[in-house]
Amino acid sequence: MYKRITMLIFSLLGLLGALPLLGACHTTAGAGQDISQAGQAIEKSADQHAP
Repeated sequence: MYKRITMLIFSLLGLLGALPLLGACHTTAGAGQDISQAGQAIEKSADQHAP
């Protein structure tokens, strides 16, 4: 019985520990898209103002 409760506690702690990592993946993907769009805008502006 004690071993089962211990495993349950560790499983819950593992899941709670994984939540920030899963949230960070979504945030990182959004930041990557923003940076990519900014880079494309800079490239487009540079092409328009090239001699």
